Amino acid sequence: MQSGKIRMLLVGNGGREHAIAWKLAQSALVEHIYVVPGNGGTAGLSKVTNVDGIGQEDFAALTKFAAENSIGLLVPGPEAPLVAGIADYFKQHAPGVKCFGPSLGAARMEGSKTFSKDFMQRHNIPTAAYRNFSDYEEARKYLDEVSHDVVIKASGLAAGKGVIIPATKEEAQKALTEIMQDKEFGAAGDEVVIEEFLEGDELSILSFSDGSTIRSLPPAQDHKRIFDGDQGPNTGGMGTYAPTRIAPQSVIDEVHETILQPTIDGMKKEGIPFVGVLFTGLMMTKSGAKTLEYNVRFGDPETQSLLSLMKTDLASIMLACADGNLSTKELEVWPRSAVTVVVAAGGYPGSYVKGTLMKLDPAPEDVVLFHAGTTLVDGSLKTSGGRVIASTAIAETLEEAISKAYSGVKLIHFEGMQYRKDIAGRALKKTTS
Repeated sequence: MQSGKIRMLLVGNGGREHAIAWKLAQSALVEHIYVVPGNGGTAGLSKVTNVDGIGQEDFAALTKFAAENSIGLLVPGPEAPLVAGIADYFKQHAPGVKCFGPSLGAARMEGSKTFSKDFMQRHNIPTAAYRNFSDYEEARKYLDEVSHDVVIKASGLAAGKGVIIPATKEEAQKALTEIMQDKEFGAAGDEVVIEEFLEGDELSILSFSDGSTIRSLPPAQDHKRIFDGDQGPNTGGMGTYAPTRIAPQSVIDEVHETILQPTIDGMKKEGIPFVGVLFTGLMMTKSGAKTLEYNVRFGDPETQSLLSLMKTDLASIMLACADGNLSTKELEVWPRSAVTVVVAAGGYPGSYVKGTLMKLDPAPEDVVLFHAGTTLVDGSLKTSGGRVIASTAIAETLEEAISKAYSGVKLIHFEGMQYRKDIAGRALKKTTS
């Protein structure tokens, strides 16, 4: 290892991981990044090597690899290994490797929606009225009795798709049956949260934390539905823009004081200090900001937009979180706008074809194509997932960033590709109306 430089092990294979690897590779602190398993995008980055043959939750093989390759920092990308306890496993079996990511206990904030809602209640963190259910019959009766509109959430991990917003009582009962009895999301639906439907604009804040201090990136807005105009089924996210125009800085400051810092303080108090990046989903209602959910890792596709805006060295922030000295760091961002447009396989979020041949034209300097569901097979780039690739652009204005991101989409070619044509359109409507 070169003196003073660090080798990193990044776990995951999505657009989020390509963006993290891309940003870390720019750091003078980083010697090399190994990605397990990576994708067609990480394969082309300098200072980055994809590692095949190790599962993302094969902790024994991951710790062995870390020891053999002098890894200094572990960065778990997706939620599944975090909720399965990767940080704890490394602490026990590879104590020399620092971890940018929460413990098993802290990861419950995403792993169990019932746990996180109860946590919000314990610490007076503003959120929607709710009830948790593990008994289908009780949940069914409750749905019959309530007069307000509801949101139904599978409590466990459901790849971002376990939240149903029914328009009628019949739809609500159908969704409950699908989650709790038909097990549409498997064991994730053993428990459900039924909560009051909140009206307003949604935004997400990603906050770095060392367990005490927080440093947040600008607020971002995701577009969850598959079709333009927020129509069709929910997806993992079809595009983002940042910073949002929804809330002035004074409101964001208030969110820090009433939601974000109390969350970190509450976790510390409960003996589960949060180390890593906390994603807080918020609804900006007429009566103030309300917490929708926590994720215990970078959001996807928020990360692609936000890391493009980040001026501060990502590796230095991650190491400060792992070392417990984030208070000595400032987080700087470029005063620009970023837009990410996701290109998905035809049929997604339902069944879709994998293995479709792809062709990418060269991107200009101000556009980055972040790979998600792609793989290199004998030198040929092919699709391997539902959300295949995304075009991210930053510019002085939001309008310009939108235009550049969509010009990036024109560089992507594969059969059946689909994407939304209205990413960040809500923000433009708000400023023109």
